[in-house]
This record gives sequence, structure tokens and C-alpha cells, in this order.
Amino acid sequence: MNSRTRAPLVVKIGGSLSDRFPSLVPLLIGSGRDLLLVPGGGRFADAVRETELDDDASHWMAVAAMEQTGWSLVSHGVPPVSRLRLPKGTEVFLPYCALRDADALPHSWDVTSDTIAAWVARFLGCDLLILKSVDGLHAASRLLTRIEAPVPCSEVDAGFLPYVLGHGIRTTIINGRIEERVRAALAGVPVTGTVVHPHI
Repeated sequence: MNSRTRAPLVVKIGGSLSDRFPSLVPLLIGSGRDLLLVPGGGRFADAVRETELDDDASHWMAVAAMEQTGWSLVSHGVPPVSRLRLPKGTEVFLPYCALRDADALPHSWDVTSDTIAAWVARFLGCDLLILKSVDGLHAASRLLTRIEAPVPCSEVDAGFLPYVLGHGIRTTIINGRIEERVRAALAGVPVTGTVVHPHI
């Protein structure tokens, strides 16, 4: 392992991967790395969006939705933490209280769990790995293997790329449904996906 693969890592795990939690959790724990999992809102956040409430209410309800997915990860054996600190082994971050205290991000559907995970990575000084149900970010149906400037991508919220690029957060986005890619990425091996390379 090089120094980067020995370092703690923030892993955003999309709610769309909930059916894969039984196999993903042992893989993540078995990597031997210190991983802080940031759960997506998944179907819980989709339900919030359908209510069409005001931005403030929707924001906090969507953050609470992330916690519901987080508790699903807890049920598969991942210890929960609610205070922002570097992980010890594999832990899942339940973000509601920390975000209520910091309230550092806009209340908008342009800022969802992807950008919240980036905020966590920035706060802790970690790289970010995002696990989704797609191979990475796309433009005009083409996989973008490397991004150095914001581009419109439907796979992440609108605030995500400006945030990670603006704050220098090294980010990799891969398909969490392909376990071989997840295992390789955790070991520092390049895999199919999108790497965001900030210039700062």
C-alpha cells in the first residue's frame, strides 16, 4: 500500500445500492482501511422530494433520509458515528446532528448527499470515493474518465463538481455494483470510473 491507500477515506454509498449492502459491507470492512461511509438518501430522499415542501424543510428531511439509509448499514454490522472525526476501521456517519450544528451548505436540491459527502471529506482532509449504480459520470452518453472543470452530469447533484473542484477534493466515482472494482479502488488500483482532478 502507498501512503494514499493507507490514509482514511470517505466513501459515499448511494442509497440505490441498498440491495447490495449484504455483500458490500463485508467487502468494505475486509479492506482493512479506515473508511467513513456517508449514506445516500435513496428511496427515503425520493419520498421527501415528492412532498414538494419548501427548501429548508426539504433539506433537513433529506438529511434525515440519509440517516435512515445509514441505519440500514448499521443493521449489516457497520458501527454508527454522529460526530465528525477520522474513522477507526469502517464506520457509518449519521449526519443530521453534525449538519444541524454546522449548517455549512445551501438548502437546495442542488446540494444533496453527494455534496454532503464532499463536505465531510473536506472537513476531515480525506479523499472521496463515491459508489453509485452507474460506471461514473457521463456527458452525451459518454463516460468521463477524468474531469478537471465542472460539466453538467445527471449522476450527481448540481453543486457537487463545483464544490469538489473548488475545494481541491480528490474524488473517484465508480460502479458499486461491481465488487471487483470496489475492491480494486480501495487497494489503490485504477478502475473504470470517473476521477475528478482538482487543480488546487
